[in-house]
Amino acid sequence: MNNWIIAKLNKRSVGRAETLILICFSWLAFIRGLPIQAQQLAYTVRTPDPETHLYHVALACQNAKGSTLEFKMPVWTPGYYQLMKYASYVESFQAKDESGRLLPWEKSTPSTWKISTNGAKKLQISYDVRGSSSFVASNYLDANKAYISPTGLFLYLKDRLDLPVTVRLEPHKGWSSRIATGLDSIPGKQHTYRAPNFDVLYDSPILMGKIEELPPFEVKGIPHYFVGYNMGDFDRKKFTTDLQKIVANGSALIGDIPYKHYTFIAIGPGGGGIEHLNSTSISFSGNQLHTRAGELKMYNFLAHEYFHHYNVKRIRPQELGPFNYDQENRTNLLWVSEGFTVYYEYLIVERAGLMTPDELFQSLQQNIRAYENKPGHRFQSATQSSYETWEDGPFGRTGDEVNKTISYYNKGPILGLMLDFKIRHETQNKRSLDDVMRSLYRDYYQKKQRGFTEKEFRQTCEQIAGTSLTEVFEYAATVKDIDYPKYFAYGGLAIDTTARPLSGAWLGIKAATKGDSVVVAHVEYESPAWEAGLRSKTVILAVDGKPVSALQPLDLTRKPGETVALVVVQNGQRKELTLRTTEKYERDFKITPLPNPNALQAAILKSWLQPQE
Repeated sequence: MNNWIIAKLNKRSVGRAETLILICFSWLAFIRGLPIQAQQLAYTVRTPDPETHLYHVALACQNAKGSTLEFKMPVWTPGYYQLMKYASYVESFQAKDESGRLLPWEKSTPSTWKISTNGAKKLQISYDVRGSSSFVASNYLDANKAYISPTGLFLYLKDRLDLPVTVRLEPHKGWSSRIATGLDSIPGKQHTYRAPNFDVLYDSPILMGKIEELPPFEVKGIPHYFVGYNMGDFDRKKFTTDLQKIVANGSALIGDIPYKHYTFIAIGPGGGGIEHLNSTSISFSGNQLHTRAGELKMYNFLAHEYFHHYNVKRIRPQELGPFNYDQENRTNLLWVSEGFTVYYEYLIVERAGLMTPDELFQSLQQNIRAYENKPGHRFQSATQSSYETWEDGPFGRTGDEVNKTISYYNKGPILGLMLDFKIRHETQNKRSLDDVMRSLYRDYYQKKQRGFTEKEFRQTCEQIAGTSLTEVFEYAATVKDIDYPKYFAYGGLAIDTTARPLSGAWLGIKAATKGDSVVVAHVEYESPAWEAGLRSKTVILAVDGKPVSALQPLDLTRKPGETVALVVVQNGQRKELTLRTTEKYERDFKITPLPNPNALQAAILKSWLQPQE
């Protein structure tokens, strides 16, 4: 979670449904400078019949004040920048007074429950939540595991996100007594946890069930845990040793470990991960570690999610906390928060000795190719991609609109490398992007206890570099063509930007079967098919006079310059089209060390790659 939340921590030191018990104790606000107690909320979460995918909930509220109380469910979860329909999974909501009489309530908004107290001072509230989607941003419950994404489970009292919280969990019979979460446990109370406020609670996912824990390890005396469900067959000892190296190198980069404990929460096979304050939820299968490509992908993924507890949780744009859980929280700087984290995942794994320099170069090459060889880089900047992610999705739009977008996950790491090499070049290799990250951590998270503005981020970069960085920030905010050879040369690297023809002819159609039909699934922008007016969802009836169907695979094999006659149905109309194939040119962007670097270039490359002490 972000620095404004951590400050509070440091000062303190879908069938039946999920039931929570929320007990409101009153604290007193400050009156004439004298502190008096305020409210405290307590929840109990039960899983009486997990095969129904339903958690069971009861909520007790004491010292209620006012004629109405409003409880709200967030519409999104930090770390996943998409609106979620959490409230739609809530069922069987009811409220009672202390004598058990039902109290009237209404849904004043799709995510708000407004209760008329009728003067009652103690309320008993209950509701169920369905968990049927096994995803890191969703609740899930079955006979084998319970994964809780807290923003989709715990209602909060309107305007009181600051209230402290306790949570008591009741694992289903036959499950492990081990519960994986970043929440602090309450001594002497089994399966009971606390959070200083809802921001910390919402940033602390929970995994219960038939789960396994790998041997914990320490970095700088801080314990780290890896707990998961259905983790697969892999060398657990080697994996734990390698993960310790990743954490050690990631934390060494900043020079401070701000948490008391950290937990990797592996929810099972699948895709996706979300960073949290002192934990991360990840889809995980150890079977992936059997190949070099799979191992490298997993290590990069883990390094990415781990480093996020610095970059985005503590080193963060001001828009990303305090959060508004009722709407999108937009920022222009996800190319920094997400893109730089991709950049550092590569460096952390390489500096940990788990990736070769060539593999690092290939990873960066893939990022460049992913947006430079797609038309979106001509239409959308990295800052636009950041701001518009709530509509576009984290990897850009889909369908034909994919041609107008990029992903900050691809352009962001390259902008990070360019800033890094430029700073090293201008300072004679005395400073780097690492110094920028440490400065932001120290000045904004530790000292000012807030996020930074776009202006402050740029000022920090230019202060470390000792010069203007206008060109790099223009590359971030515009679709201006990037001078890759110039920036890569600063770091002693060459990059091949020559466009070369791909083998074979280019038509630009990707087809798929739908029922008995062959349908256009995707048309490449400005390809012969695109220029002829073909779009996705067009049905192809015949090619060169021969009927096609799901039982007769589509054959578009041609030589450059040859024609293809198509009969299609588009928007309900039958059409006959003649297309001429061409050659498609792409740039490879292969990255290699300069053959004859000067002294500064050689020094920069060496210090950039060398493992940290």
